[in-house]
Amino acid sequence: MILSGKNAIITGGSQGLGYEIAKHFLIEGASVAICARNIEDLRNAQKELDAYKADGINELLIYEADISDPNDVGGFVKFCASRFESVHILVNNAGVHGPKCGIDDVSFDIGDWIKAIHINLVGTMLMCKEVIPLMKRNNGGKIINLSGGGATSPMPGMSAYAASKAAVVRMTETFAGELKKYNIDVNAVAPGAMNTRLLDDVLRNGKGKVPDEYYDKLLKQKEGGGTPPDLAASLCVYLASEKSDGVTGKLISAVWDDWKNLHERLDDLSSDVYTLRRIVPEDRIPPGNLASM
Repeated sequence: MILSGKNAIITGGSQGLGYEIAKHFLIEGASVAICARNIEDLRNAQKELDAYKADGINELLIYEADISDPNDVGGFVKFCASRFESVHILVNNAGVHGPKCGIDDVSFDIGDWIKAIHINLVGTMLMCKEVIPLMKRNNGGKIINLSGGGATSPMPGMSAYAASKAAVVRMTETFAGELKKYNIDVNAVAPGAMNTRLLDDVLRNGKGKVPDEYYDKLLKQKEGGGTPPDLAASLCVYLASEKSDGVTGKLISAVWDDWKNLHERLDDLSSDVYTLRRIVPEDRIPPGNLASM
């Protein structure tokens, strides 16, 4: 139970990957507070997640909140601070796809496009802004932001999602630099191609709106089972634990990266490996220009 004695906040924890992360955290001994926009979904999740608590060791809290609303975020964090002695871990998991169409077909007022940015990017920022002062009091903490596939490759037909998730990664790297002196590690997780409600949403509403080849790729993923959510949840457990102390400012793939032993290679992590820009300085210079330098 490597998270015993730790208190964690998880957004979007009523279903999908957020639910899986909450389950893993509870099994590992952490007390957990989850939020979502639908109170019934939260109550259903609570009934199921209660089975993973250890008697007398940890607790599970639920709170109805829209993370894009500063008032909701402030209320949620104050609620957690009142119930927990301290907050050690924040997992920013809540997210939406936004419009599923080419940019020229986005509605004139771009309301849905902006809403996706507010939930995915601004919501993550607001949660960090409220929780960081609590972590500073502890002289340490762990912040884990879910990046999603849009961070590392284009997603035609879902520009708001892709842009917001790429921004989350760069924001993660920036916050890591700001907070290193406070012993607060900030990392982003690429969970892999999972079969979640977001995938179902694209398959249900994206036919003819996203490129056919992308739709067919997602359909094949759905039929093949996708990446197991517990892989990303296990990575989140590692990043939330003291074992990963000093690993910060990184974008880590649950599927492709050898993340279980990153703490043993901290010197290697001082470069731009595991970041949004995964190239070395030599790659930034055209070969023909080297002779003139």
